[in-house]
Amino acid sequence: MTNYITSAGAKKLQAELARLLNTDRAKVVRDVAEAAAQGDRSENAEYIYGKRKLREIDRRIHFLRKRLELVEVVAPRTSEKRIFFGASVEIEDEDGKRTTYRIVGEDEIDLALGHVSWRSPIGRALLKRQEGDSVMLKRPSGDVELVVVAVRYEGG
Repeated sequence: MTNYITSAGAKKLQAELARLLNTDRAKVVRDVAEAAAQGDRSENAEYIYGKRKLREIDRRIHFLRKRLELVEVVAPRTSEKRIFFGASVEIEDEDGKRTTYRIVGEDEIDLALGHVSWRSPIGRALLKRQEGDSVMLKRPSGDVELVVVAVRYEGG
């Protein structure tokens, strides 16, 4: 299955992979070798922890390599007035509260920044809408009507 992602998201994943391969893994391998040189490995907490940390890093490296094989970088539609992948969308709820979301790929979700997946309920509800459109969002706490206030596209 294709993994849609913005260019900034792809660069972030590639940077994490490079850091894990070139910095983190090398440091943990050195630490494990030093701990192994201390003798009995069965009761050596530093050795046991280091091996566990190395497995975690290797799992993450494997995951990132597989994800990056499937990525399809989607260029932002800078002149588009409708909401598509990569759009920053300002919405207003029934109480007048405004929130901005950016529609991104699954590997870029960061709710603190307002980055939501295009597959999330809010992402799916907003896709193909435009400024002034109303959308009904079904939530566990009840339905809420949202109005699209602004649609912007930024680079990456």
